[in-house]
Amino acid sequence: MGEDIRLAAVVALAQGMAAAHGSREAWRAAAAGACRALGGSFAALSVWERELGRLRVLVNVGDRAAGEEEFPDGEAYPVHQFPEITEFLHERWAGGGEPNAWVETAEGPAAGGRPGYVHQRVAALRRRGRGSCVVAPIVLNGRAWGELYVARPAGAPVFGREDADFATVLAAVVAAGIAQAERLEEARRLAFTDALTGLANRRAVDARLDEAVDRHKRDGVVVSLVVCDLNGLKRVNDTRGHAVGDRLLERFGSVLSLCGAMLPGALAARLGGDEFCLLAVGPSADDVVKAADELCRRAGELELGEGVACGVASTADPIGPVRSARRLFRLADAAQYRAKAERAQRPVVAGRGGPDDPVVRLADAAPTGPTAERRKFRGRQP
Repeated sequence: MGEDIRLAAVVALAQGMAAAHGSREAWRAAAAGACRALGGSFAALSVWERELGRLRVLVNVGDRAAGEEEFPDGEAYPVHQFPEITEFLHERWAGGGEPNAWVETAEGPAAGGRPGYVHQRVAALRRRGRGSCVVAPIVLNGRAWGELYVARPAGAPVFGREDADFATVLAAVVAAGIAQAERLEEARRLAFTDALTGLANRRAVDARLDEAVDRHKRDGVVVSLVVCDLNGLKRVNDTRGHAVGDRLLERFGSVLSLCGAMLPGALAARLGGDEFCLLAVGPSADDVVKAADELCRRAGELELGEGVACGVASTADPIGPVRSARRLFRLADAAQYRAKAERAQRPVVAGRGGPDDPVVRLADAAPTGPTAERRKFRGRQP
């Protein structure tokens, strides 16, 4: 392969990883780019999970053999089967050596092969009808992160020393891309996470709710929102200090997360201050109300605070057409406001008050007074 072609392949791999949205896309771009660059038929990217003592496959691309999934849930191998990644090579890196790639063939050691460490890979090549592979360690911050594996089928030209050297370069590019993807993933996580409770934040709810309402309009999927206001937080802050108030918020956040687990895929979030919510897409309205009821019960048992005011709005209830996330939020917020005004011990559910449901009327009315000012402060549009 000419130098210009290889340079173009390196650039293409780097660009593919840079354009990825999230870690999974970055893994796929890394494996696919390396596979093309090395003229392989199959490639995999694996991570070394030190705490579990295993090499776990993140992605398989190309001509996959039976049992090889693109994003496998449980494909992992004890590192003692592939000790190169943890023993021999790691010792070389610690001594200042380079993490060079090497080649294995179905016939045994090849160019750059490591006798004594090849039997598992040789067996795997034969079992899957592959003739040779090149294995390139991936190193981040001076430590083994995992490996890049590219294979060719039986009968195809066997990888050589030049291929192994090129794979070393590709692995370095992949390492840089993974580091960037992990930084972006962490930035996204922080951007959509409440720092105090670890729950999702208002930005995450807005994004997820917009998508959910679009699905509801398109496919009729049930979308439900539970909005709750933690009672007594101001009293706790004023009498026992904000550190204790923060502890109350954290404890309630844990209760919310626990109750949200009753609803598959539900998003538990802190909207700000003393206001929290659960967003459920798919579960029935009755299941959501049941989870909200459990939330009220558990919140009432907390040592701190005075329980929670909880409102529920679901597209499965008679609340009228829900054409925007804003309307569902207004309905849930109105139900929560009514629960707070009535000091209700159980959730108030929009649309279940008969033909002239007061919650729906409240939500549809133009907001005035303290409630409107509170929504304005939170950034909620009426």
